[in-house]
Amino acid sequence: MDTQRIEALWTHLHWLNVLAAQGSYTAAAARLGVSKAAMSQRIAELERVAGVALVQRTTRSVRFTEAGQRLVEETRAEFDRIAESFASVREMADVARGTVRVTAPVAFARQQLVPRLAAFSRANPEVRVQLELSDRLTSIASEGFDLAIRHSAQVPETHVAWKLCETRSVIVATRTYLKQRGTPQSPDDLAQHDCLFYPRSLGAAQWSFEKPGRKADRTRVSVTVNGPFSANNSEALRDAALEHLGIALLPDFSAQAALHANKLVVLLPDWRPVDAFASQLHVVRPYGAQVPRAVKRFAEYLRATFKEGFPLD
Repeated sequence: MDTQRIEALWTHLHWLNVLAAQGSYTAAAARLGVSKAAMSQRIAELERVAGVALVQRTTRSVRFTEAGQRLVEETRAEFDRIAESFASVREMADVARGTVRVTAPVAFARQQLVPRLAAFSRANPEVRVQLELSDRLTSIASEGFDLAIRHSAQVPETHVAWKLCETRSVIVATRTYLKQRGTPQSPDDLAQHDCLFYPRSLGAAQWSFEKPGRKADRTRVSVTVNGPFSANNSEALRDAALEHLGIALLPDFSAQAALHANKLVVLLPDWRPVDAFASQLHVVRPYGAQVPRAVKRFAEYLRATFKEGFPLD
């Protein structure tokens, strides 16, 4: 094959490497910013010129043939070096540009992250943020994300992670509900109230509390709760509480705005809810030798923006 014909296939070979890294046509197309059909067409063209099948397609994933795997293994290092060289040149411009793909929990993203994106965009006009709202713990690298925000006490050791802030859970209700049903004075009183809860199993819901003090002296109480509404989204629970449906257990970032607006009040201030929601927020990225400046800039912005957490008073 003449040199000119081979050079025309450089892009095809790069897309083949991206497909191998991402594991599916959908994820690879998203990573490259092209359609799934375009992705499939390029691979088919490469196979026609090579004269051998490179990829075996299934409904959910792709499997590389021996020829395809060999081609990827023998070209991956070269493409990695090209990417690193180009990234280092772009760093010389000291300008963050490009697309940052981010996944974040639904309630946190809607209530806390999205309202703060305008300031980042104004400061970084050449950076585009592509945000996916999902409570599903996605595989960051395989689905083409640059960063993930995780509401979790622990993060995978296979990723680079920075803690954004501590979070805590609170028990809240409206004054209207409390006027009608009374104010609980202890966790045990919650058994007599309409409680709005996050369903974590098919069994009865339980809320657990600790009374702050020395670790050895802490009092721990668990109470079975029930009520007219449950949801696997803290924003939905907050909205139900605002409609006076009952008492809700929420993470601080979901309750903050309503508490500041005096629409909800905190109950049982002498008790700390435990084992309900995670105690920390992290920003996570896959390991990589070269991290685009836009990704670094956005991660730094998140750390600076949320370092104080979500004060409720």
